[in-house]
Amino acid sequence: MSEAPALIHLESVSKVFYTDEVETHALDEVTLDIYPGEYVAISGPSGCGKSTLLSILGLLDSPTAGDYTLNGRPVAQLSQADRARTRNREIGFIFQSFNLIGDLTVYENVELPLTYRRERVTEALEKVEMAHRAKHLPSQLSGGQQQRVAVARAVAGQPSILLADEPTGNLDSKNGEAVMGLLQTLHDEGSTICMVTHDPRYAEHAMREIHLFDGRLAVEAAA
Repeated sequence: MSEAPALIHLESVSKVFYTDEVETHALDEVTLDIYPGEYVAISGPSGCGKSTLLSILGLLDSPTAGDYTLNGRPVAQLSQADRARTRNREIGFIFQSFNLIGDLTVYENVELPLTYRRERVTEALEKVEMAHRAKHLPSQLSGGQQQRVAVARAVAGQPSILLADEPTGNLDSKNGEAVMGLLQTLHDEGSTICMVTHDPRYAEHAMREIHLFDGRLAVEAAA
């Protein structure tokens, strides 16, 4: 798809969960490339492995089998400390439930993952049009505003890729469309985005849609 090297390369990645002598195959030999500047949507029915795949991409979980290469580096060779540093520097997370810390202000929530260059906080808040709420607490914001702050936190560190797990799941349609518009703007400005969604309306925002079914890559299509 691109002459540039893949930012993310998965080769025959599988994930099996073992509980009470029962094997659950969440992912089954998924092979996937995501290139710099792409906007990819991962869709499929509940329980198909979407969130498991995103957790592996975000270094929050490890595959049972297969290889994952991020920015040319085999993830399996990273120590736990290196995995944590890579998550902080190269991956921005946007969650369905916002995951803001209630007793920190908007500014402090965005500042939290950053270890340097705090001027990025104001820049990120301006990008999502929330700089005027910097001193507010999450409880003083609407759901849509909280998700905008979560997006600001994700982009403040200028990561290689944004991983969004059902970013509109807790929002009404108006705020959902606003967040999708914000993601589109970030992509237009050069961000690489991989988003999990069950909503076909939002999958259409992406350049490419990846369908999962029973842990397998079912079909890829231009969105």
